[in-house]
Amino acid sequence: MQKICIITTSLGNGGAERFSALLSFLLSNLRYDVHILLTKNVIDYEYSGKLFNLEQELKGHKSNFNKILILNSYFNQNKFDVIIDNRARSVFLKEFILYKYIFRAPKLITIVHSYNIENYFPKRDFFANVLYKNIYKIVAVSKKIKDKIEERFTLKNVVQIFNPIDLNFIDDKANQPIEFSGKYIIFYGRIEEKPKNFTLLIDGYKKSNLIEKGVQLLILGSGKDLQAIKKKVIDLSLSKNIIFMPYTSNPYPYVKKALFTVLTSRYEGFPMVLIESLACGTPVLSVDCNSGPNEIIKNRQNGLLIENHSVTALANALNELVEDKKLYLYCKQNAQDSIKHLEVNKIALQWKKLIDEDVVGN
Repeated sequence: MQKICIITTSLGNGGAERFSALLSFLLSNLRYDVHILLTKNVIDYEYSGKLFNLEQELKGHKSNFNKILILNSYFNQNKFDVIIDNRARSVFLKEFILYKYIFRAPKLITIVHSYNIENYFPKRDFFANVLYKNIYKIVAVSKKIKDKIEERFTLKNVVQIFNPIDLNFIDDKANQPIEFSGKYIIFYGRIEEKPKNFTLLIDGYKKSNLIEKGVQLLILGSGKDLQAIKKKVIDLSLSKNIIFMPYTSNPYPYVKKALFTVLTSRYEGFPMVLIESLACGTPVLSVDCNSGPNEIIKNRQNGLLIENHSVTALANALNELVEDKKLYLYCKQNAQDSIKHLEVNKIALQWKKLIDEDVVGN
């Protein structure tokens, strides 16, 4: 049985973190010996495998020297066959030490979750090649991310695997009761203005006909810009129309009861919120940002895909999806079937092939 370590920042608060939790189940179901190395003590999602909590192991002593000592001991003792790094990483010297001297395994796989690849690669191309040229694989979660990496760098070890979705798990979670009524659309996720562009979301909603039709906007989540976004809502006199709810590890009942999910990001990767929404049977409305939405949304079949950065385009799309009942019901009817190719059992086969191919010792 191959021994695999998934390295993740946390098991809470975001799509990449939800992916780590889901990947742990996927690999465990494939009969691998799964371990998870957690760098921050945040655990909201269910997971499978043996957990190593670095923040707890440090016991308050957070110097880089202590981290290196503990990590070095951990990887020396465990002798993993495969390491899958799911963190954001951009500081070259830190990553060089980790990749060259700490993360020991015959196969090192690194995952890129965002089109903003500066979060995953050093600023200078030379350093990126030094860091990644000789590792086993770089996994891009969308086709556009893979293309961007290969266009910018001379790396030949990039592959593309979509994020999976566990339809049975989400269906079970989505059917749990909630105390929220009325007609509403939903955004859920991390509350950060720069990537998510709440300005566009709120301005588009205000310009649309949804307020007069009694359709609220539910913003569900937490993040560093929450108070600034709330202030904007107050300044626009929209407090009765835009409702904020705190982060929850189970947003799916709210998603299932929503008319549709809205995404207005400046950039993405392969957004979990879109495939999760469709898994709940809820259509989606998204801007055509880089990257992900146009690899998930079949325009006017499971939702609407619109030009980015246009308040008018967003307002018009919001109106259409609320007012055109035939279109809305058609998109809702197609929602779950449109992501069947992303079911966890199908994506698992791609991961199994990647992991098992040419494994040292086989």
